[in-house]
Amino acid sequence: MTTDTLSDLPYSRSLLWFRRDLRVFDQAALHYALTQSRAVFCVFIFDSDILQHLPEQDRRIEFLHASLIELHEELVKLGGALIVRHARAADAIPALARELEVDAVFINHDYEPQAIARDAAIASALQQHDIALHSYKDQVVFEKDEVLSLAGKPFSVFTPYKNAWLRQLQFDSSDVHVRAYPVESLADRLAVSPIAHTMPTLAELGFAPSNFAQLTIPIGMHGGQQLVDNFMERIDKYKQTRDFPAIKGPSYLSVHLRFGTVSIRHLARRACEAARVAADASGANTWLAELVWRDFYFMILQHHPHVVRGAFKPDYDAIQWETGPAADALFEAWCTGRTGYPLVDAAMAQINQTGYMHNRLRMVTACFLIKDLGIDWRRGEAYFAEKLIDFDLSANNGGWQWASSSGCDAQPYFRIFNPITQSEKFDTDGRFIRRYLPQLAQLGNKQLHAPWLLTKMELDHAGVELGVNYPLPVVAHDVARKQTLARYAVVKKVAVTEAEPDAD
Repeated sequence: MTTDTLSDLPYSRSLLWFRRDLRVFDQAALHYALTQSRAVFCVFIFDSDILQHLPEQDRRIEFLHASLIELHEELVKLGGALIVRHARAADAIPALARELEVDAVFINHDYEPQAIARDAAIASALQQHDIALHSYKDQVVFEKDEVLSLAGKPFSVFTPYKNAWLRQLQFDSSDVHVRAYPVESLADRLAVSPIAHTMPTLAELGFAPSNFAQLTIPIGMHGGQQLVDNFMERIDKYKQTRDFPAIKGPSYLSVHLRFGTVSIRHLARRACEAARVAADASGANTWLAELVWRDFYFMILQHHPHVVRGAFKPDYDAIQWETGPAADALFEAWCTGRTGYPLVDAAMAQINQTGYMHNRLRMVTACFLIKDLGIDWRRGEAYFAEKLIDFDLSANNGGWQWASSSGCDAQPYFRIFNPITQSEKFDTDGRFIRRYLPQLAQLGNKQLHAPWLLTKMELDHAGVELGVNYPLPVVAHDVARKQTLARYAVVKKVAVTEAEPDAD
């Protein structure tokens, strides 16, 4: 590119602020920063406003930290570098923009209420110094008002939303919603600032190592692409395998979608391509529908931010949940995987040990907490928010409200998962349960779904002592079901679901 052409660009210097978009390919804000600027600096902020609320051991921070190291290395290969700071983003971004004497800051949209407020404050601070803030859509295919009903209103039921979502896509190079945003061809405009690029250690950020290194989770852009390539080899079987936690059925891309180490547009294109060439397109179409669920929950959060505090359907806030010491003890049993229901307990062991939970089990455990134990869904939502390495506010909130019947297009309140039949159906041979509850490993395939129904001789033979090395059930499901129906009697409106969300 000639000097004359560069001089025509609107900005001499710009700052690209990485957030939930940690990649140097198909990245909207980075693309636009490079197309409009002679020199682009890059930064990531470990936002102390967020970090101060996290536990000392947090696998998300370790995934993020490792992914940022890779991001910096990739930027260096392209001629740039990554500035990393640990500070309040609301203060650090305006200060850094002034320090680097940039004309503009480029970001991708963040749809969470606190992030929206933070970005508005930053925009105001930048404006005081005549620095522009440009924000772009990057982490969804369609956002707030881009998929509306024929009446011009946002959807609250998934299937009509999905149909409208699919109708709006062309899935070719001309489609603005899924086209790629090239970066590498413009990389000569990446700049290295005189500011130190030292990556803070976990300890300097206030965190201690967990077992993250032992989990061998693929990290960063290369890890995300590795998972994409692996999943595309088995996407045709996704519909048949996705509900069975002992089978390699999901894509395992949820954490990469959360941190933007993969491109949602790229995934949507790959799913559509897979559907076109497959003899049976049901697998690819089912997975594409899960990407639509993700957009759907982002849209709900944007139009109805009150869901962060309470039910999407306000009538459901009238439900009286169990409280007091007895409820706290039940909640603790659920958190620690000591409910006496093997599939529930194995699922809770999975999230506690790995930071991940299979999506079918997210529904099973959520329903058990809400409709067997009678505990407020918000307590479970908060627990998942702390433990899940792929935690995403919109999807987590949407999933818990779906399970509690209080959300949009949620399961009807009288639909109550039976944890025994769920176990028998989705972990028939007990492979998943045995992996996380080795004390039950010697029970037969038909025995381990409800060990309290066995004779003492059968339990002794398997080395299981109820109440000692495995708990008795904390509730009787049939009794709890009746109590739940009574509890939900205050609800006058019944939502009917047409589909089940799957975050995997």
